[in-house]
Amino acid sequence: MHDIKSLKPVIEEQLAKDPADVSIIKLVDLLVEYAYAAGASDIHIEPTKEELRIRYRIDGLLYDAFKDPKAKMEIHPEVISRIKVLSGLRTDEHLLPQDGRFRVKIEDTADVDVRVSIIPTYYGENVIMRVLARMQSFDLGTFGFPPEDLQKIKKAIAKPYGMILANGPTGSGKTTLLYAIMKQINRSDTSIITIEDPIEYSLDGTTQIQTNSDVGLTFANGLRSILRQDPNIIMVGEIRDEETASISVNAALTGHLLLSTLHTNDAATTFPRLLDMGVPSFLVASTVNVAVSQRLVRKLCENCKKQHVLSEEEAKSLAELFPNLSPGSAFYGPVGCAQCNNTGYQSRIAIHEVLEVDDAIRKLVMSRASAQEIRDTAIASGMRTIAEDGIAAAAKGLTSIEEILRVVQE
Repeated sequence: MHDIKSLKPVIEEQLAKDPADVSIIKLVDLLVEYAYAAGASDIHIEPTKEELRIRYRIDGLLYDAFKDPKAKMEIHPEVISRIKVLSGLRTDEHLLPQDGRFRVKIEDTADVDVRVSIIPTYYGENVIMRVLARMQSFDLGTFGFPPEDLQKIKKAIAKPYGMILANGPTGSGKTTLLYAIMKQINRSDTSIITIEDPIEYSLDGTTQIQTNSDVGLTFANGLRSILRQDPNIIMVGEIRDEETASISVNAALTGHLLLSTLHTNDAATTFPRLLDMGVPSFLVASTVNVAVSQRLVRKLCENCKKQHVLSEEEAKSLAELFPNLSPGSAFYGPVGCAQCNNTGYQSRIAIHEVLEVDDAIRKLVMSRASAQEIRDTAIASGMRTIAEDGIAAAAKGLTSIEEILRVVQE
Protein backbone atom coordinates (compact mmCIF):
# COMPACT_ATOMS: atom_id res chain seq x y z
CA MET A 1 0.00 0.00 0.00
CA HIS A 2 2.47 2.63 -1.18
CA ASP A 3 0.42 4.76 -3.59
CA ILE A 4 -1.85 7.67 -2.71
CA LYS A 5 -4.91 6.08 -4.34
CA SER A 6 -4.89 3.15 -1.94
CA LEU A 7 -3.67 5.15 1.08
CA LYS A 8 -6.22 7.97 0.89
CA PRO A 9 -9.36 5.88 1.65
CA VAL A 10 -7.58 4.18 4.56
CA ILE A 11 -6.69 7.57 6.10
CA GLU A 12 -10.19 8.91 5.43
CA GLU A 13 -11.62 5.86 7.17
CA GLN A 14 -9.61 6.74 10.28
CA LEU A 15 -10.66 10.40 10.12
CA ALA A 16 -14.35 9.46 9.77
CA LYS A 17 -14.32 7.46 13.03
CA ASP A 18 -15.41 8.75 16.39
CA PRO A 19 -12.31 10.44 17.90
CA ALA A 20 -12.21 7.83 20.70
CA ASP A 21 -11.93 5.03 18.13
CA VAL A 22 -9.14 6.51 15.99
CA SER A 23 -5.83 4.63 16.12
CA ILE A 24 -3.47 7.61 16.54
CA ILE A 25 -0.34 5.47 16.09
CA LYS A 26 -1.66 4.10 12.80
CA LEU A 27 -2.90 7.53 11.64
CA VAL A 28 0.48 9.26 12.13
CA ASP A 29 2.28 6.42 10.33
CA LEU A 30 -0.22 6.63 7.46
CA LEU A 31 0.19 10.43 7.17
CA VAL A 32 3.96 10.00 6.74
CA GLU A 33 3.50 7.09 4.32
CA TYR A 34 1.09 9.22 2.26
CA ALA A 35 3.71 12.01 2.13
CA TYR A 36 6.33 9.53 0.92
CA ALA A 37 3.99 8.09 -1.73
CA ALA A 38 2.93 11.57 -2.95
CA GLY A 39 6.51 12.84 -3.09
CA ALA A 40 5.66 15.56 -0.55
CA SER A 41 8.45 17.53 1.10
CA ASP A 42 6.40 18.70 4.11
CA ILE A 43 3.34 17.73 6.14
CA HIS A 44 1.41 20.59 7.79
CA ILE A 45 -0.84 19.71 10.74
CA GLU A 46 -2.55 22.96 11.67
CA PRO A 47 -5.22 23.44 14.36
CA THR A 48 -8.07 25.82 13.52
CA LYS A 49 -11.27 26.81 15.32
CA GLU A 50 -13.37 24.14 13.60
CA GLU A 51 -11.03 21.40 12.40
CA LEU A 52 -7.52 19.97 12.26
CA ARG A 53 -6.20 20.99 8.85
CA ILE A 54 -3.81 18.53 7.14
CA ARG A 55 -1.86 19.83 4.14
CA TYR A 56 1.02 18.51 2.05
CA ARG A 57 3.63 20.48 0.15
CA ILE A 58 4.02 18.69 -3.16
CA ASP A 59 6.36 20.05 -5.84
CA GLY A 60 6.65 23.31 -3.92
CA LEU A 61 2.90 24.03 -3.50
CA LEU A 62 0.57 23.29 -0.57
CA TYR A 63 -2.51 21.10 -1.01
CA ASP A 64 -5.36 20.24 1.36
CA ALA A 65 -5.23 16.46 1.42
CA PHE A 66 -8.36 15.44 3.30
CA LYS A 67 -11.39 17.73 2.97
CA ASP A 68 -14.13 15.13 3.41
CA PRO A 69 -14.14 13.84 6.04
CA LYS A 70 -12.19 16.58 7.76
CA ALA A 71 -9.89 15.76 10.67
CA LYS A 72 -11.60 16.57 13.97
CA MET A 73 -9.97 18.88 16.49
CA GLU A 74 -10.62 16.31 19.24
CA ILE A 75 -7.75 14.13 17.93
CA HIS A 76 -5.29 17.07 17.85
CA PRO A 77 -3.75 16.60 21.36
CA GLU A 78 -3.16 12.89 20.77
CA VAL A 79 -1.64 13.42 17.31
CA ILE A 80 0.74 16.04 18.75
CA SER A 81 1.62 13.77 21.66
CA ARG A 82 2.37 10.84 19.34
CA ILE A 83 4.66 12.98 17.16
CA LYS A 84 6.45 14.27 20.29
CA VAL A 85 6.99 10.71 21.56
CA LEU A 86 8.42 9.63 18.19
CA SER A 87 10.70 12.68 18.12
CA GLY A 88 11.91 12.36 21.73
CA LEU A 89 10.36 15.72 22.68
CA ARG A 90 8.68 16.80 25.93
CA THR A 91 5.02 15.82 25.90
CA ASP A 92 4.23 18.13 28.84
CA GLU A 93 5.58 21.28 27.12
CA HIS A 94 2.90 23.19 25.22
CA LEU A 95 4.07 26.81 25.43
CA LEU A 96 7.53 26.70 23.82
CA PRO A 97 8.66 25.70 20.31
CA GLN A 98 10.32 22.28 20.04
CA ASP A 99 12.35 20.65 17.26
CA GLY A 100 13.16 16.99 16.76
CA ARG A 101 13.32 14.16 14.25
CA PHE A 102 12.31 10.54 13.87
CA ARG A 103 12.46 7.70 11.38
CA VAL A 104 9.53 5.69 10.01
CA LYS A 105 9.93 2.26 8.45
CA ILE A 106 7.67 1.89 5.42
CA GLU A 107 7.06 -1.78 4.78
CA ASP A 108 9.02 -3.24 1.84
CA THR A 109 10.12 0.25 0.75
CA ALA A 110 12.46 2.40 2.82
CA ASP A 111 13.25 4.13 6.06
CA VAL A 112 11.95 7.70 5.92
CA ASP A 113 13.61 10.41 8.02
CA VAL A 114 11.24 13.10 9.29
CA ARG A 115 12.29 16.44 10.80
CA VAL A 116 9.74 17.93 13.18
CA SER A 117 9.03 21.54 14.15
CA ILE A 118 6.32 22.23 16.75
CA ILE A 119 5.21 25.74 17.67
CA PRO A 120 2.36 27.03 19.90
CA THR A 121 -0.39 28.97 18.10
CA TYR A 122 -3.73 30.54 19.03
CA TYR A 123 -5.70 27.28 18.60
CA GLY A 124 -2.99 24.89 19.82
CA GLU A 125 0.33 23.45 18.72
CA ASN A 126 1.16 23.58 15.01
CA VAL A 127 3.33 20.81 13.54
CA ILE A 128 5.42 20.90 10.36
CA MET A 129 7.09 17.63 9.42
CA ARG A 130 9.82 17.78 6.77
CA VAL A 131 10.12 14.48 4.90
CA LEU A 132 13.79 14.17 4.02
CA ALA A 133 14.88 12.71 0.69
CA ARG A 134 17.08 9.65 0.63
CA MET A 135 20.76 10.54 0.35
CA GLN A 136 21.66 7.60 -1.88
CA SER A 137 19.62 9.05 -4.75
CA PHE A 138 21.72 12.23 -4.94
CA ASP A 139 24.09 12.41 -7.85
CA LEU A 140 25.47 15.50 -9.57
CA GLY A 141 24.60 13.98 -12.92
CA THR A 142 20.89 13.95 -12.04
CA PHE A 143 20.66 17.71 -11.34
CA GLY A 144 20.10 18.56 -15.00
CA PHE A 145 23.24 20.68 -15.51
CA PRO A 146 24.19 21.25 -19.17
CA PRO A 147 27.52 19.44 -19.88
CA GLU A 148 29.53 22.70 -19.93
CA ASP A 149 28.11 23.83 -16.54
CA LEU A 150 28.66 20.40 -14.99
CA GLN A 151 32.27 20.62 -16.17
CA LYS A 152 32.69 24.01 -14.45
CA ILE A 153 31.46 22.54 -11.15
CA LYS A 154 33.68 19.46 -11.44
CA LYS A 155 36.65 21.74 -12.16
CA ALA A 156 35.89 23.75 -8.98
CA ILE A 157 35.49 20.51 -6.97
CA ALA A 158 38.90 19.30 -8.15
CA LYS A 159 40.65 22.36 -6.67
CA PRO A 160 42.17 21.81 -3.20
CA TYR A 161 40.98 25.17 -1.87
CA GLY A 162 38.52 27.98 -2.57
CA MET A 163 34.77 28.41 -2.23
CA ILE A 164 31.81 26.84 -4.00
CA LEU A 165 28.63 28.78 -3.21
CA ALA A 166 25.04 27.71 -3.91
CA ASN A 167 22.49 30.52 -4.06
CA GLY A 168 18.73 30.84 -4.19
CA PRO A 169 15.65 31.33 -2.00
CA THR A 170 14.55 28.95 0.75
CA GLY A 171 13.45 25.61 -0.68
CA SER A 172 15.41 25.86 -3.93
CA GLY A 173 17.54 22.77 -3.25
CA LYS A 174 20.80 24.55 -2.38
CA THR A 175 21.71 22.22 0.49
CA THR A 176 20.78 19.15 -1.56
CA LEU A 177 23.20 20.33 -4.26
CA LEU A 178 26.00 20.74 -1.69
CA TYR A 179 25.35 17.20 -0.39
CA ALA A 180 25.59 15.85 -3.93
CA ILE A 181 28.94 17.64 -4.31
CA MET A 182 30.15 16.20 -0.98
CA LYS A 183 29.04 12.74 -2.02
CA GLN A 184 31.11 13.13 -5.21
CA ILE A 185 34.30 13.97 -3.28
CA ASN A 186 33.73 11.79 -0.21
CA ARG A 187 36.78 9.51 -0.20
CA SER A 188 38.76 7.67 2.46
CA ASP A 189 41.74 10.03 2.00
CA THR A 190 39.62 13.15 2.56
CA SER A 191 38.26 14.66 5.78
CA ILE A 192 34.87 16.37 5.36
CA ILE A 193 33.35 18.29 8.28
CA THR A 194 30.00 20.10 8.15
CA ILE A 195 28.28 22.58 10.44
CA GLU A 196 24.56 22.87 9.79
CA ASP A 197 21.31 24.24 11.18
CA PRO A 198 19.75 21.72 11.12
CA ILE A 199 21.53 18.62 9.77
CA GLU A 200 19.44 17.78 6.70
CA TYR A 201 20.78 14.35 5.76
CA SER A 202 23.12 11.79 7.23
CA LEU A 203 26.17 11.29 4.99
CA ASP A 204 28.43 8.36 5.90
CA GLY A 205 32.15 9.12 5.97
CA THR A 206 31.69 12.74 7.07
CA THR A 207 31.66 14.50 10.46
CA GLN A 208 28.46 16.51 10.89
CA ILE A 209 27.88 19.16 13.57
CA GLN A 210 24.55 20.71 14.54
CA THR A 211 24.58 24.35 15.65
CA ASN A 212 23.19 25.05 19.12
CA SER A 213 22.69 28.69 20.08
CA ASP A 214 21.75 27.69 23.66
CA VAL A 215 25.37 26.70 24.35
CA GLY A 216 26.96 29.25 22.00
CA LEU A 217 27.67 26.82 19.16
CA THR A 218 27.06 29.18 16.24
CA PHE A 219 28.26 28.86 12.64
CA ALA A 220 31.16 31.20 13.41
CA ASN A 221 32.26 29.49 16.68
CA GLY A 222 31.80 26.03 15.20
CA LEU A 223 33.80 26.97 12.13
CA ARG A 224 36.72 28.15 14.29
CA SER A 225 36.78 24.78 16.06
CA ILE A 226 36.46 22.85 12.78
CA LEU A 227 39.64 24.52 11.48
CA ARG A 228 41.54 22.86 14.36
CA GLN A 229 40.18 19.42 13.34
CA ASP A 230 42.41 19.06 10.24
CA PRO A 231 39.65 19.04 7.57
CA ASN A 232 40.16 19.04 3.80
CA ILE A 233 36.63 20.08 2.98
CA ILE A 234 34.24 22.16 5.11
CA MET A 235 30.53 22.66 4.52
CA VAL A 236 28.89 25.62 6.28
CA GLY A 237 25.09 25.41 6.11
CA GLU A 238 24.69 29.11 5.43
CA ILE A 239 26.77 32.29 5.48
CA ARG A 240 24.48 34.62 7.43
CA ASP A 241 26.70 37.23 9.04
CA GLU A 242 30.00 39.10 8.82
CA GLU A 243 31.85 36.85 11.25
CA THR A 244 30.92 33.62 9.45
CA ALA A 245 31.72 35.21 6.07
CA SER A 246 35.16 36.37 7.26
CA ILE A 247 36.15 32.99 8.77
CA SER A 248 34.80 31.10 5.72
CA VAL A 249 36.80 33.20 3.25
CA ASN A 250 39.97 32.88 5.33
CA ALA A 251 39.47 29.11 5.60
CA ALA A 252 39.14 28.91 1.80
CA LEU A 253 42.30 31.00 1.43
CA THR A 254 44.38 28.76 3.70
CA GLY A 255 44.04 25.47 1.89
CA HIS A 256 40.46 24.30 2.48
CA LEU A 257 37.67 23.69 -0.01
CA LEU A 258 34.65 25.40 1.51
CA LEU A 259 31.03 24.82 0.46
CA SER A 260 28.21 27.05 1.61
CA THR A 261 24.93 28.76 0.68
CA LEU A 262 23.80 32.37 0.39
CA HIS A 263 20.33 33.87 -0.04
CA THR A 264 20.74 35.82 -3.28
CA ASN A 265 18.55 36.08 -6.37
CA ASP A 266 21.26 35.23 -8.88
CA ALA A 267 24.87 34.07 -9.08
CA ALA A 268 26.32 37.54 -9.76
CA THR A 269 24.86 39.02 -6.54
CA THR A 270 27.07 36.60 -4.56
CA PHE A 271 30.01 39.00 -4.79
CA PRO A 272 28.36 42.27 -3.66
CA ARG A 273 26.70 40.30 -0.84
CA LEU A 274 30.06 39.10 0.50
CA LEU A 275 31.50 42.63 0.11
CA ASP A 276 28.50 44.01 2.04
CA MET A 277 29.38 41.56 4.83
CA GLY A 278 32.73 43.31 5.19
CA VAL A 279 34.94 40.80 3.36
CA PRO A 280 37.77 42.64 1.53
CA SER A 281 37.34 42.61 -2.26
CA PHE A 282 40.76 40.99 -2.90
CA LEU A 283 39.81 38.06 -0.64
CA VAL A 284 36.44 37.55 -2.36
CA ALA A 285 38.11 37.70 -5.78
CA SER A 286 40.79 35.17 -4.86
CA THR A 287 38.65 32.62 -2.98
CA VAL A 288 35.33 32.13 -4.80
CA ASN A 289 35.77 29.45 -7.49
CA VAL A 290 32.18 29.15 -8.67
CA ALA A 291 28.73 30.49 -7.73
CA VAL A 292 25.65 28.46 -8.63
CA SER A 293 22.13 29.92 -8.56
CA GLN A 294 19.35 27.34 -8.50
CA ARG A 295 15.55 27.10 -8.59
CA LEU A 296 13.19 24.13 -8.60
CA VAL A 297 10.41 24.03 -11.20
CA ARG A 298 7.57 21.56 -11.50
CA LYS A 299 7.97 18.90 -14.18
CA LEU A 300 5.10 18.38 -16.62
CA CYS A 301 3.15 15.15 -16.27
CA GLU A 302 4.25 12.87 -19.11
CA ASN A 303 0.80 11.28 -19.20
CA CYS A 304 -1.25 14.39 -19.96
CA LYS A 305 0.98 17.26 -21.13
CA LYS A 306 -0.26 19.01 -24.27
CA GLN A 307 1.71 20.69 -27.04
CA HIS A 308 1.19 24.42 -27.54
CA VAL A 309 2.51 26.58 -30.38
CA LEU A 310 3.56 30.07 -29.34
CA SER A 311 1.54 32.82 -31.00
CA GLU A 312 2.98 36.15 -32.14
CA GLU A 313 1.24 37.98 -29.26
CA GLU A 314 2.61 35.51 -26.69
CA ALA A 315 6.15 35.79 -28.03
CA LYS A 316 5.88 39.59 -27.93
CA SER A 317 4.62 39.61 -24.32
CA LEU A 318 7.49 37.34 -23.26
CA ALA A 319 10.16 39.21 -25.23
CA GLU A 320 11.47 41.24 -22.28
CA LEU A 321 12.33 38.14 -20.23
CA PHE A 322 12.95 35.71 -23.08
CA PRO A 323 14.17 37.70 -26.13
CA ASN A 324 15.09 34.60 -28.12
CA LEU A 325 11.56 33.17 -28.23
CA SER A 326 9.95 33.28 -31.66
CA PRO A 327 6.34 32.78 -32.82
CA GLY A 328 5.64 29.22 -33.91
CA SER A 329 7.95 27.66 -31.29
CA ALA A 330 6.45 24.47 -29.87
CA PHE A 331 6.20 24.07 -26.11
CA TYR A 332 4.05 21.99 -23.79
CA GLY A 333 1.52 22.96 -21.15
CA PRO A 334 -0.21 21.26 -18.19
CA VAL A 335 -3.60 19.52 -18.54
CA GLY A 336 -4.24 17.39 -15.44
CA CYS A 337 -5.14 13.73 -15.02
CA ALA A 338 -5.53 11.11 -12.28
CA GLN A 339 -1.83 10.25 -12.48
CA CYS A 340 -0.73 13.78 -11.50
CA ASN A 341 -3.65 14.44 -9.11
CA ASN A 342 -5.13 16.84 -11.72
CA THR A 343 -2.28 19.34 -11.34
CA GLY A 344 -0.64 18.78 -14.73
CA TYR A 345 2.73 18.38 -13.02
CA GLN A 346 4.60 15.53 -11.38
CA SER A 347 7.93 15.85 -9.57
CA ARG A 348 10.40 18.74 -9.96
CA ILE A 349 13.60 19.52 -11.83
CA ALA A 350 16.31 22.08 -11.15
CA ILE A 351 17.26 25.01 -13.37
CA HIS A 352 20.55 26.83 -12.84
CA GLU A 353 23.06 29.45 -13.73
CA VAL A 354 26.72 28.65 -13.09
CA LEU A 355 29.13 31.57 -12.78
CA GLU A 356 32.76 30.46 -13.00
CA VAL A 357 35.21 33.05 -11.66
CA ASP A 358 37.80 33.92 -14.30
CA ASP A 359 40.28 36.84 -14.57
CA ALA A 360 37.65 39.22 -15.97
CA ILE A 361 35.27 38.52 -13.06
CA ARG A 362 38.12 38.85 -10.53
CA LYS A 363 38.98 42.32 -11.86
CA LEU A 364 35.36 43.42 -11.54
CA VAL A 365 35.12 42.09 -7.97
CA MET A 366 38.39 43.84 -7.05
CA SER A 367 36.94 47.12 -8.33
CA ARG A 368 33.69 46.49 -6.40
CA ALA A 369 31.63 46.42 -9.60
CA SER A 370 27.85 46.05 -9.41
CA ALA A 371 26.08 42.70 -9.72
CA GLN A 372 24.74 43.78 -13.12
CA GLU A 373 28.25 44.46 -14.47
CA ILE A 374 29.46 41.07 -13.19
CA ARG A 375 26.37 39.38 -14.66
CA ASP A 376 26.81 41.05 -18.08
CA THR A 377 30.48 40.02 -18.21
CA ALA A 378 29.66 36.43 -17.22
CA ILE A 379 26.96 36.26 -19.93
CA ALA A 380 29.43 37.64 -22.50
CA SER A 381 31.81 34.84 -21.45
CA GLY A 382 29.15 32.21 -22.10
CA MET A 383 27.16 31.91 -18.86
CA ARG A 384 23.64 30.64 -19.47
CA THR A 385 21.18 32.53 -17.24
CA ILE A 386 18.62 30.76 -15.10
CA ALA A 387 15.84 32.03 -17.41
CA GLU A 388 17.64 30.63 -20.46
CA ASP A 389 18.18 27.30 -18.70
CA GLY A 390 14.47 27.26 -17.84
CA ILE A 391 13.41 27.97 -21.44
CA ALA A 392 15.77 25.20 -22.63
CA ALA A 393 14.01 22.80 -20.22
CA ALA A 394 10.60 24.00 -21.47
CA ALA A 395 11.70 23.53 -25.10
CA LYS A 396 12.49 19.88 -24.27
CA GLY A 397 8.95 19.45 -22.92
CA LEU A 398 10.14 18.99 -19.35
CA THR A 399 8.25 21.97 -17.92
CA SER A 400 6.00 24.82 -19.08
CA ILE A 401 6.73 28.47 -19.85
CA GLU A 402 4.14 29.40 -17.17
CA GLU A 403 6.13 27.48 -14.58
CA ILE A 404 9.41 29.16 -15.61
CA LEU A 405 7.72 32.58 -15.36
CA ARG A 406 6.33 31.72 -11.91
CA VAL A 407 9.75 30.75 -10.56
CA VAL A 408 11.97 33.30 -12.32
CA GLN A 409 9.74 36.23 -11.34
CA GLU A 410 9.49 35.21 -7.65
